[in-house]
Amino acid sequence: MPISDKTQIAEPEVNEKLVLEHNITPEEYKHIKEILGRKPNFTELGIFSVMWSEHCSYKNSRPVLKLFPVDGPSVLVKAGEENAGVVDIGDGWAVSFKVESHNHPSAIEPFQGAATGVGGIIRDIFTMGARPIASLNSLRFGKLANARVKHLLKGVIGGIAHYGNCIGIPTVGGEIYFDETYEANPLVNAFCLGIIRHKDIARGCAKGEGNPVFYVGAATGRDGLGGASFASRELTDESHEDRPAVQVGDPFMEKLLLEACLELLKTGYVVGIQDMGAAGLTCSTCETASRGGSGIEIELSKVPKRETGMIPYEIMLSESQERMLVIAEKGKEKEVKKIFEKWDLHAVEIGHVTGDGIMRVRNNGRIVVEIPARKIAEDSPVYIREEKRPEYLKEAAELDEEKLEEPGDCNDVLARLLDDPTISSKKWVYEQYDHMVMTNTVLRPGSDAAVLRVKPAGKYLALSSDCNSTYCYLDPYTGGRIAVAESARNVICSGAKPLAVTDCLNFGNPMKPEIFWQFKKCVEGLADACRSFNTPVTGGNVSFYNENPRGPIDPTPVVCMVGLFESEKHITGSRFMNEGDLVYLIGGNRVEIGGSQYLKNIFGMKKGKCPILDIEEEKAVQSLCYESIKKGLIRSAHDCSEGGLAVALSECCIMPGGEFMGACVDLTQVYPGDSSKASVLFGESQSRIIVTIAPENAGKFDSFAGSSGTGVHRIGTVKGKKLVIKFNGDDLINSEIDRMAEKYFGSIGAKLKL
Repeated sequence: MPISDKTQIAEPEVNEKLVLEHNITPEEYKHIKEILGRKPNFTELGIFSVMWSEHCSYKNSRPVLKLFPVDGPSVLVKAGEENAGVVDIGDGWAVSFKVESHNHPSAIEPFQGAATGVGGIIRDIFTMGARPIASLNSLRFGKLANARVKHLLKGVIGGIAHYGNCIGIPTVGGEIYFDETYEANPLVNAFCLGIIRHKDIARGCAKGEGNPVFYVGAATGRDGLGGASFASRELTDESHEDRPAVQVGDPFMEKLLLEACLELLKTGYVVGIQDMGAAGLTCSTCETASRGGSGIEIELSKVPKRETGMIPYEIMLSESQERMLVIAEKGKEKEVKKIFEKWDLHAVEIGHVTGDGIMRVRNNGRIVVEIPARKIAEDSPVYIREEKRPEYLKEAAELDEEKLEEPGDCNDVLARLLDDPTISSKKWVYEQYDHMVMTNTVLRPGSDAAVLRVKPAGKYLALSSDCNSTYCYLDPYTGGRIAVAESARNVICSGAKPLAVTDCLNFGNPMKPEIFWQFKKCVEGLADACRSFNTPVTGGNVSFYNENPRGPIDPTPVVCMVGLFESEKHITGSRFMNEGDLVYLIGGNRVEIGGSQYLKNIFGMKKGKCPILDIEEEKAVQSLCYESIKKGLIRSAHDCSEGGLAVALSECCIMPGGEFMGACVDLTQVYPGDSSKASVLFGESQSRIIVTIAPENAGKFDSFAGSSGTGVHRIGTVKGKKLVIKFNGDDLINSEIDRMAEKYFGSIGAKLKL
C-alpha cells in the first residue's frame, strides 16, 4: 500500500542560484517563464531541468541526428516515434531492438549502474509489446593494470550477469575494448531485442479524454534522483558524491512486471504504455500526453512510495526502477488491477487523460505542476554548436612507417597481441552470463555474430555490435563508416543479411567545438554507410559529457546490427571445421598499419592514417561471401579486424566449439613483395574475410568468385596443430595452436588476478 505523506516539507524558493544548480541557462529560464506566464516552482524547475537535459531532449544532437536514414521497406516503427524501433522479419512477425548507455552511473556504482542499464533497455522493449529474447553489451574500460579499472570491470560484468541471469534473458554477445582514454569514464552500452506480432505493437501515447492512468510496478523511492541531469554533465573527482543518482534494480520484480504488462497488452485494454526511465514519472506522463495530443492529470498522494516524507520534486524526478505508466480504456479498471494483483504488483489509478494538453500534477488535491505537455516533451531548446577540427589530428597523422623497427620474432608479437585484452577471448566475461537460457542461442559468444532461433516465428537472427574508437579518434568520418561496415561484415560472415541498426553515440562535452566536430563527422560517416548497406537506423541513444578532469574519451559511436537468415542451412561459424579444407582470403591487398593494435601494443602509438574503406569494394566482398554461403560453398567465415590477418587466422584455429585445428598459409601472392612483415601480418586493412572451402567445392567457388570482380586468393590449407604463415619464402609465424589458445583464453582472467 502507498505510504501516507500527510506531512509536507516546504520546497525551496526558486532563485538564480537554484536555476544554475539545475543546469538551466538564463536564456532557457527566460523561455520557461514565457511558457508558464509566471515563475516556475521548485518541482516545475526540476521537471524542466531533466526534460531539457541533453539526456532526454537531445538539444545539442537533434539537428545532426536528422542525417540518419530512418526509412526502409522493413521499418514498422521509425526512430524517435516510440521507445524503440520495430522491423519486419516476415510472416506477420517483427523485432523491436534498441541500445542505450548507462555510462555515468556505472562509473560511480559499477554493479548497479550496469544492472539498471540492462533493466532499463529491457523495459524499452517490452513497452513496445515485444517479448525480450536476447541482450548484447558494448563496454569500454581503461588499462587492466589499473586497480580501479579492475574494480569497474568486475562490478559492471557482475551487474550485467546478475540482472540478465535473474530475469532469464540470455546475454548472447557483445564487445569490450580497453584503452587509457576510458580509465575514469567507462562506457556501458546495453542492447536488447524482442519479438512481436505486427498486430500487437504497443504505443506510448495517452489518448481518450477520461481514460484512467495507472502506475504499475515497484514503489517509488529516492534512488536515481536527477539521473538524467547527472548523465548530462562531465564526471569530476567529486562525482562519487552523486551516488544517490544511481538507481537500484530488482530483476525479479522486473520479471513480474514484464509478464504482467505483456498479459495486459494481450487483452486489448491498453491505450498507451510507457517505461518510467530517465526522469521517471515526469517523462512517462508528459511524453505520453505529447504523443497523444492530449493532457494528463495525476495525483501524487496515490503514487506507491517506499520512503516517507517524499516531496513532489522527489516523486516526479525519482528514477526508481521497474515501474511503468499504463493508460487503459475507461471501464476496464477492474480488469487491469486483477492482472497486476495476480503478479503481486502495484496497479494504482493515479490520474486520467484530459483534453487540454496540460501536464497537471496534484499533491493531496493541491496543484503542484501545471505545464503544457508538448512544451516539455517536444519543444526543448535546440542548439547548433560550434565545430572545430581538433589540433591533435595533425600530429596523430604523422607516422613515418619506414622508421618503425621490424619485429624480430613475429611469433612473440602475435603472442603479445593474443594476450591483449582488447583482442583476446572474452571468455572470463561471457562465462558469467547465462547465454543459453530460453534455448534460442545457436552460435554462442565468441563468434563473429550471435545467432538466435526465434521459435514462434520459425526465423533465425544474427546480432553484432562494433566500433573501433581508435579509428574514430584518427578519422571520425571513416571510423564511423567502418563501424557500420564491420558490423555488417560480422552479420554476413554468420550467413545472415543485414536488416537495420541501432546506435549508441558516446562522446565528450558537446560544448567544446573539437568534440562536437568529432560527433558530427562520426554521424556523417555512420549515416553514409547505413545508406550504402540499406540498413536504416531505428533508434538509439546519444551519450555526451563522457570526460573527466584527465580529458574526454575517444569518440565511440557503437553500432548494433540485426540480420535475418533466409534459411537455417546458412548459419555459418568462424572456426576452421575440417582437416584438408582450403583457406581463402576474400578482399583487397592493401598494406596499412595506421591505427592498429600492433602500433598500440608494440610502440605505444595511437597514430597513423585510419584504414581506407572503399564502400563498393566492401559491398562486393560481403556479397561474394553471402552468396557463396547461400550456395553451400563456404564452411566457415571470419572477418579480419583488430590484430590483422595473423590474429584472424589464429582465431579461426582456436575458436571454441570443437577441436582446435591448425593451418598452413602463404601470403606471397597476396601482398607486394616489398611489404613489411608487420603490415602483412598485423595491418588492419578493411574489407577482408577468411573463408574455408571443402576441396570438392573449390572449382565451383573459384568459378563463382572469378565472375564477382572481387579480389580472392587461395592462401592455404587447414591442417596440423600449428599455425604457419609464410611470406616471400620465410615462415613469419610458426606457432603451436595450444600455446596460442592458452594466451588467448587466459588473458583477462590472469590480469584480473595480478
